[in-house]
Amino acid sequence: MIKLTIEKTFEFISRASVAAYKQRATDALRSLENGTGKGNDFLGWLHLPSSLTPEFLSELKQTAQRLRDNCEVVVVAGIGGSYLGARAVIESLSNSFGIYETERHGSPLILYAGHNISEDYLYELTSYLKTKTFGVINISKSGTTTETALAFRLLKRQCEEQRGKEMAKQVIVAITDAKKGAARITADKEGYTSYIIPDNIGGRFSVLTPVGLLPIAVAGLDIEALVGGAREMEVACGVHVPFEENPAAIYAAVRNELYKQGKKIEILVNYNPKLHYVSEWWKQLYGESEGKEHKGIFPAAVDFSTDLHSMGQWIQDGERSIFETVVSIEQTNHALTIPSDEENLDGLNFLAGKHVDEVNKMAELGTQLAHIDGGVPNIHISLPRLNERYIGQLLYFFEIACGISGYILGVNPFDQPGVEAYKKNMFALLDKPGYEEETKRLRTRLS
Repeated sequence: MIKLTIEKTFEFISRASVAAYKQRATDALRSLENGTGKGNDFLGWLHLPSSLTPEFLSELKQTAQRLRDNCEVVVVAGIGGSYLGARAVIESLSNSFGIYETERHGSPLILYAGHNISEDYLYELTSYLKTKTFGVINISKSGTTTETALAFRLLKRQCEEQRGKEMAKQVIVAITDAKKGAARITADKEGYTSYIIPDNIGGRFSVLTPVGLLPIAVAGLDIEALVGGAREMEVACGVHVPFEENPAAIYAAVRNELYKQGKKIEILVNYNPKLHYVSEWWKQLYGESEGKEHKGIFPAAVDFSTDLHSMGQWIQDGERSIFETVVSIEQTNHALTIPSDEENLDGLNFLAGKHVDEVNKMAELGTQLAHIDGGVPNIHISLPRLNERYIGQLLYFFEIACGISGYILGVNPFDQPGVEAYKKNMFALLDKPGYEEETKRLRTRLS
């Protein structure tokens, strides 16, 4: 199991202050379990791991295999929670240099679209795909999210032109609403295989739905092990687990107590670049869940030791408004030792014979001690190794801890009203029908 350690926060907060959250954290977890808290119509993720059947996972794998058999490239079209969870898992468990391989060996290259509105990005993507047999997984509940809908319009046409309507029907998959919306209408009209985004699961909690599981399976990863790990953490963080033994409840309590003491920024730290998109997924999960009513810890992330040479100075000596949560991998999947060099011009012969990971672990330990000395509380989460089981545990741990933490904070962790503001302005500035008055108002402001 993954392990949470909070000992390095007790130079900044007391054990008693964390223990004092027992009732609030327990009540929050009961509110989740009983569906009595804010946003209780979006709790479908809570027991999702234990509800996924072998038959359903097998069906997803069959669809994934069809894409694997017929595509050199599969483009995942989605934004926010509609792609970050899948990308987090795929990039954490794939070969770091697999994107450069010309021989795919049965695993298509996974690319992403619909998460920006960059003309250059889309031009370069569609140009690259001109010589590829490609398919698309279109992930959108409404089918009208601008970034994703725009990308899918381009990709659908290109796929049909290059591969023909019949083959396009085989290699385009829709993940969308069960009954309504533009993406549902298109999927039904074109005859695409489709999967449902459950009404009671928000995007940032959707990684264990087809939204995440289908792309992960297309990448050739073990979705049964991923779900199995999440299921283990569902049990470990359940409502009947005492507060003192519940890692999600403890994490929620510690971060809220640090926030109360003026630590307004949480930095998620990793020492393995494969975890970069796990951090990006985590940033959305906590930022979109807790950033409301002028409250909430600001979620940031760094990749160490790389960012120690850019952000390290600020973290060590900047404003003391931060704390760190470090995600550490105990055992590597590969072995590489440092050679001796006769001239020793770099002065590194003292490391000869050591594994590279030993140096990395000492960098991690040395950084932890330096940052604590510099006034930065440190939470530690360790994974035995980087695989589907432990990533599944980590994802579910962060999800349920987020729900508990949001309720302790006093906000609805499952809505995102602030996300709509930019969309209204964008539509008005693009002269979308129905926004005429808002268009006039904004153009007056900008003149």
